[in-house]
Amino acid sequence: MASDRPREGLRGRLRRFRPRQRPRYRGPSFNRLIPNILTLLGLCAGLVAIRFGIEGRWPQAAAFIVAAGVIDGLDGRIARLLKGTSRFGAEFDSLADFLSFGVAPAIVLYLWTLQNVGPLGFIPCVIFAVCSSLRLARFNAASIAEPGETPVVKPAYAYNFFTGVPAPAGAGLALFPLFAFLAFSEWGWTGFAGAVRHPVFAAVVLFAVGGMMVSTLPTWSFKNFKVPAQAVLPLLLGIGGYVAVLVTEPWAALAAAGLIYVGMLYFSFRSFQRLKREAEMLLEPVAVPPSGQPRAG
Repeated sequence: MASDRPREGLRGRLRRFRPRQRPRYRGPSFNRLIPNILTLLGLCAGLVAIRFGIEGRWPQAAAFIVAAGVIDGLDGRIARLLKGTSRFGAEFDSLADFLSFGVAPAIVLYLWTLQNVGPLGFIPCVIFAVCSSLRLARFNAASIAEPGETPVVKPAYAYNFFTGVPAPAGAGLALFPLFAFLAFSEWGWTGFAGAVRHPVFAAVVLFAVGGMMVSTLPTWSFKNFKVPAQAVLPLLLGIGGYVAVLVTEPWAALAAAGLIYVGMLYFSFRSFQRLKREAEMLLEPVAVPPSGQPRAG
């Protein structure tokens, strides 16, 4: 028994020099939280835009809504790259989009010009926010199937298209009067600046954009958009030129981006209809003549 004590003491001393194992925590990795952090930053950008609108600082309010749109374009792609997509992230992103692209633009435009016509000026803001919420709800309903229901499968030709104008693009189009006003004011064109700030013009823009968001108009999603080889160089040159204009004249560039996007809706609709016709032609049954009759052609 006495010979066993030194051995036990030696073993106890050796345990002190063993590397300690770190405790393992259960939960998602930090990489999976990065998309949610970006979504949170976009939500905060929308809230800050509302604050600047209350203070009458229109350039800052418009800039933060644009920043929220840039963040919204990044969080989804980063989530797919990091394999961090989740149901929580999708719901959180929809709530943040509603505030940043449905509530914030409406409040900013109301404080900027629509409040000058009294309570009636708030009606276009409410309609725009409601259309934005319906657009996001329809997108979520199409993406997530209820328990026991078969998920809706889009045709192959429809995967590169949204149904209606997406919420970030709708916010940019709704802010077109503010972008144009800031550009005309910097250029000293007070007449044009006063025209685009008229409450009637802002109300018409809000009604039109809200209608496009809840419509069934197919719009390019640009997720798997393929560029022809001969158009790569002109596209790069065009993007470089636009960035140069964006740096020197940001408000004019943003207003021009809205006009370009509206013009692209026509080509998006034509592209969707062409792909739909081609798919339907492939699915049409071929008439086979009965035996003994000559084939046509």
